[in-house]
Amino acid sequence: MSTGTGADSAPAPDPDEPLSPTLSKTPAKRSMFASLKVRNYRLFFVGQVVSNIGTWMQRIAQDWLVLSLTGSSAAVGITTALQFLPMLLFGLYGGVLVDRLRKRPTLLVTQSAMGVTALALAVLTLTGQVQVWHVYVAAFAMGLATVVDNPARQSFVAELVGRDQLQNAVSLNSANFQSARLVGPAVAGLMITGVGTGWAFLANGLSFIAPLTCLVLMRSRELHAVERAPRGKGQLREGLRYVAGRPELTWTIVLVGFIGTFGFNFPVFLSAFADDVFHAGAGSYSLFNTLMAVGCLAGALLAARRGTARLRVLIAAAIGFGTLEVIASLAPSLWLFALLMVPLGMFSMTFNVTANTSIQMSTDPAMRGRVMALYMMVFLGGSPVGAPLVGYVTDAYGARVGLAAGGAVAACAAAVVGLILARVGNLRLSVGWHRGHPQVRFVPRERDEELAAAL
Repeated sequence: MSTGTGADSAPAPDPDEPLSPTLSKTPAKRSMFASLKVRNYRLFFVGQVVSNIGTWMQRIAQDWLVLSLTGSSAAVGITTALQFLPMLLFGLYGGVLVDRLRKRPTLLVTQSAMGVTALALAVLTLTGQVQVWHVYVAAFAMGLATVVDNPARQSFVAELVGRDQLQNAVSLNSANFQSARLVGPAVAGLMITGVGTGWAFLANGLSFIAPLTCLVLMRSRELHAVERAPRGKGQLREGLRYVAGRPELTWTIVLVGFIGTFGFNFPVFLSAFADDVFHAGAGSYSLFNTLMAVGCLAGALLAARRGTARLRVLIAAAIGFGTLEVIASLAPSLWLFALLMVPLGMFSMTFNVTANTSIQMSTDPAMRGRVMALYMMVFLGGSPVGAPLVGYVTDAYGARVGLAAGGAVAACAAAVVGLILARVGNLRLSVGWHRGHPQVRFVPRERDEELAAAL
């Protein structure tokens, strides 16, 4: 698990005001840990510390187990694809369900299902019966639970903290997940080399006890009321029309799709660099993930300090991320490659948090489940297409070519989307100086209050 009823519903937007705080012109600094003052969010956060460590342990163990059983980067890609295929196929329907259902009971069901799946894989591995198709089935089962779990978790954050602290809470969720990434891969590396992958699966299955307990302990009366969509026909089309009519949502989701499909295939890239390029073991694979987590944690904490999630930050982070992947693909030594994981993680997390927050803050609460489902479907659902393709390129032409190609696609997609948004917002490129430093930014030719402020 990564990212009720109470006071008042969110007010209707004023047509004379910017659509959301995300698009406001004045950034607002706030305490880095402001959301932790909310008891329900604090419980949610604590539960994640335990569960996310288990999740990262399973990710590392799963990738290494498949690589050990098959010796193929393409097989690792297939595993990743199967885990995210349900989101691609059924993600939008999951969003419709989430908009109708109460979030906390829904999460109790989905989290329990994922815990049972992890325990089943642990039993198979510890008894020596595991085969690669077992891992494929477990990955697909996890993906089915994720169809509902992901949009429910994303939407539930707003119910925990309310609209005013949403960006801070989303950023802290990311910081939580990346903090666990510092511990999980390291522990997984020790367990894989010491006692075997099965124990990592067992630890993940048991870790779901923590978020389930914290969900039960939350106070319903302190949750922020969010309008639920009634049952009705055409709700899926309604969600798609809503996104299609908002260019800041449409093009952000398009960019997320390109980067999720081609740039974020780290299980394929990093396992191939550890095994084929540098001829190291599971310890090096864990090291790459751990150092990337250091950068991701820094990026998430910096995002928690920001009061806005501007689209120009999103574009800049995406271009920086793609460029760094290309640079990392050329690294001549293991240690230089490992060190590049830190800024790579920082740029990737800046992109993730900015995209997530800008979409949530720009979306009407009654539509949030469907919009976040579309966002997650595009982001995670791109892996069934991208992971096998990247795995094939990596096997056929080498890990360096695979990583460089993914980075190039990400950077080019960001540049194109940035230009499209500038054109839609009637902006022009401005180059000048600010407080003695060069400044490059988009400025409006004719003021479009909403989209120009977002950029």
